[in-house]
Amino acid sequence: MELINTINIEGYEHCGARLYWMDTRKLEEADCFLEYYDKMSQERRRKIDACLLMQDKRLSLGAGILMDYGLSFYGLREKEQTVVFGKNGKPYLSRHPGLYFNLSYSKDLVIAVFAGVETGCDIAKVQEADLALAEKFFTPSEYKYIAGQPGRELCDQAFYRLWALKESFAKAVGEGMMIPLHLYEISILADGGVQIAQDVDQAVYGFREFDILGYCAAVCFREKRRQ
Repeated sequence: MELINTINIEGYEHCGARLYWMDTRKLEEADCFLEYYDKMSQERRRKIDACLLMQDKRLSLGAGILMDYGLSFYGLREKEQTVVFGKNGKPYLSRHPGLYFNLSYSKDLVIAVFAGVETGCDIAKVQEADLALAEKFFTPSEYKYIAGQPGRELCDQAFYRLWALKESFAKAVGEGMMIPLHLYEISILADGGVQIAQDVDQAVYGFREFDILGYCAAVCFREKRRQ
């Protein structure tokens, strides 16, 4: 059974960037679940066991599977690695400081990105958007872009697209949602491209986006320092 899907991220070949994703509903069969569960590290199994809902257990196991698969490209295994965390919870590999990764999940899908530069990723299931939430957590310009879409479906799509992009940036810089809203703003250009204005640090960031089974997925990379 094919569990894992791989995307080589164009434009970031120089840093070996790859995105992996899987639909965790493929782990619904008990035998399949246990087969992969037994291959995980004790820490990953602890996280899986701590989940109350079976859906959450599958997501946690799926994250471990993608972690193991992504590391195998470098000759490493998930159960042999020690993960440490930055001040705001961003994970790193203690023995491989030049290898960066990030994980995200939503509903039934989980994604993982690996690269040779700081990176962050996020995935969000497109569903009915909460515009009151958008007005509270997005900048005025971002909210205007969302609310100004011609039709509810496009409005929902815009909400989750921006949400994934903003989360991927926040995770790339290692601050999560601790970043004040006024310090960064995402703009969708006329050609569909993405631009960020940010005063969080002196780095330049790039984005890649993916539409996966009705989910918005975004990956952010720290490219270089601003001149």
